[in-house]
Amino acid sequence: MKILHLDSNHPILISSLKKKGYINDLDISSSKHDIGKVIENYDGLILRSRFEIDKDFIDKATNLKFIARVGSGLENIDCNYAKSKNIEVISSPEGNSNAVGEHAVGLLLSLLNNINTSSSQVKKGLWYREENRGFEIEGKTVAIIGMGNTGKNFAKKISGFNCKLFFYDIDDKIDSKYAKKSSLDFLFKNADIVSLHLPLTAETINLFNKEIIQKFNKPFWLINTSRGKIVNTPDLIDALNDKKILGAGLDVIDIESSSFNNIKKEINSYFNELKNLKNVIITPHIAGWTFESNVKLSQIIIDKIETYFK
Repeated sequence: MKILHLDSNHPILISSLKKKGYINDLDISSSKHDIGKVIENYDGLILRSRFEIDKDFIDKATNLKFIARVGSGLENIDCNYAKSKNIEVISSPEGNSNAVGEHAVGLLLSLLNNINTSSSQVKKGLWYREENRGFEIEGKTVAIIGMGNTGKNFAKKISGFNCKLFFYDIDDKIDSKYAKKSSLDFLFKNADIVSLHLPLTAETINLFNKEIIQKFNKPFWLINTSRGKIVNTPDLIDALNDKKILGAGLDVIDIESSSFNNIKKEINSYFNELKNLKNVIITPHIAGWTFESNVKLSQIIIDKIETYFK
């Protein structure tokens, strides 16, 4: 079986597949158009988020048996069309869910305790104690929206803070030993902290907007480690300025490139306002970007390929 790798991943991915008898080609620079000319020569495709795998591209991949996404989100792959062509779609959301859970906790602690702000002040020779009095997680009602791999990991980690932990997921079959299942209405009435762990789909784009924000009875802190386009940024800014949202910890923003490796050159004016807000922390999509997850993500892909095609 011949596999084309479109992105750089941990070396274990290619070396292990090679040992198992797979032929591996790495192309991290050619355009989608040029790769489309040769994709018919491959049985497998492994990528992160370099470009969209759409119907036209899939139609050219006449011998493709699988598409493997090293990571969790599958929004850049037309999964239904691939499956209609008998192409297996593989991903590895388990691989970085622990890292994302830890990062979400870190963002929350930084927000509630003014860690980033006060550290910056001290480095400038300013020593403000009362101005940086913080809040504790203990006793707060934490709402997790989306209880997939990362939501479950965040729930496990945050449960140790003796908080009241609830979750909502559209899948009624999902359960958790760390958080109680609830309705959205319950979360709207009680949440002090909201953490988003949702995939990017047609239904979730712009989901967290002014209408949803206004349904919360109390001001709350927001954490988003899922996808930037789930949150309507102008509405978020308005809520932050109005103190409806007390602070936001964002590992993702809506102006990221499709590869997540940079932000779009045509930066929207509202981003300049967002980044200057003192009650906002923004990290460059690194929640799942640890040395450990780099290995795990690749190993899971290896294991799943072996399971499907042994």
